[in-house]
Amino acid sequence: MTSLAACACDPAATRGRLHGDSQGGTRGPRDAFQRDRDRIIHSIPFRRLRHKTQVFIAPDGDHFRVRLTHSLEVAQIGRVMARALGLNEDLTEALCLAHDIGHPPFGHSGEDALEEALAEAGGFDHNANTIRLLTRLETPYPRHPGLNLSWETLEGLAKHNGPVAQPSWALAEADAEFPLDLATWPSLEAQIAAIADDIAYDNHDIDDGLRSGLFSLDELLQVPFVARAWERVRARYPDLPEERLHPELVRDQIGLMVNDVLEETQRRVAEAGVRNVDEVRAAGRALAGFSAALEAEERQLKRFLYAHMYNAPPVAAVRVEAQRVVAGLAAAFRADPLLLPQQWRPAESGNVPTLRAIGDYIAGMTDRFAIREYRRVVGEIDLPEGF
Repeated sequence: MTSLAACACDPAATRGRLHGDSQGGTRGPRDAFQRDRDRIIHSIPFRRLRHKTQVFIAPDGDHFRVRLTHSLEVAQIGRVMARALGLNEDLTEALCLAHDIGHPPFGHSGEDALEEALAEAGGFDHNANTIRLLTRLETPYPRHPGLNLSWETLEGLAKHNGPVAQPSWALAEADAEFPLDLATWPSLEAQIAAIADDIAYDNHDIDDGLRSGLFSLDELLQVPFVARAWERVRARYPDLPEERLHPELVRDQIGLMVNDVLEETQRRVAEAGVRNVDEVRAAGRALAGFSAALEAEERQLKRFLYAHMYNAPPVAAVRVEAQRVVAGLAAAFRADPLLLPQQWRPAESGNVPTLRAIGDYIAGMTDRFAIREYRRVVGEIDLPEGF
């Protein structure tokens, strides 16, 4: 086993789990973070990611990404960077695999609709819902709710994008039960998981955008970072048709971004002089990330993707219908909570418990199940199962 860097998370020094480990049974030769990763992989919410939107809603094209394939790609990139930096690969992988588990159906479109529908009960946030799912709603163990993940995994999921100054109700509830030091920065493993997410969706959305025809290569080459990478690819393969080189462009860009993060992170860690993970958390700033130059270019690429892909008319048109599904479900269940399956009905009476129970039920739905439920409790909708 490769030795860990001084500022890595050590599973032997974990802050532990909220609940004692299950009694009896054989769990195999795994450390705390390996067990966390495996619990996530074997969970129902992780399996549901295969039918949840990444960009395209309920895609029937087998080559487009969904939340599950995106999460696997993030994990691959995250592991590579963790290994190169001497960080804990298993914790990094667990964070990458679980980072999107709290997304509702239809991605950010569904989240916006659910946030509005639950406004009177504190709203909805997919990151906080990830923690809620993993600590309360998913119940595979006989004596306690949740997956009973280690403190380091929950901390990394709660604040992989940085300190949380104003936690939503769901995250505040979890933090009150098992304090996650929300005001500090997370481990380097969590910071690497966050940047791996950016690298994955930036580049794989280019692949999906070109494949779907939402934008052309000529339009994409308006982004200088992409144009420079494309020049290098064409120089290596001048005799091949352009369409054969799209995957090579994506691979090159991922490699360039990964190398930049590794160099910049090593520079920041050395500059900060951190000697252990507690000093990483107390550093007061992100220690993993892009260099200033690449960060500016990555923002430019994101602006292109928002304009030409995420907000493209064909995607936006379906997004309106998807939001109508979520809003319609929430309104129907609020009007008659008995429409909820028995196990999802609120244990307490009152507006807030009812709305939060509705949110828990809807947030766990896949795209296609949400469409079926809408047709069951509301009526027909102009959104095909296999869009």
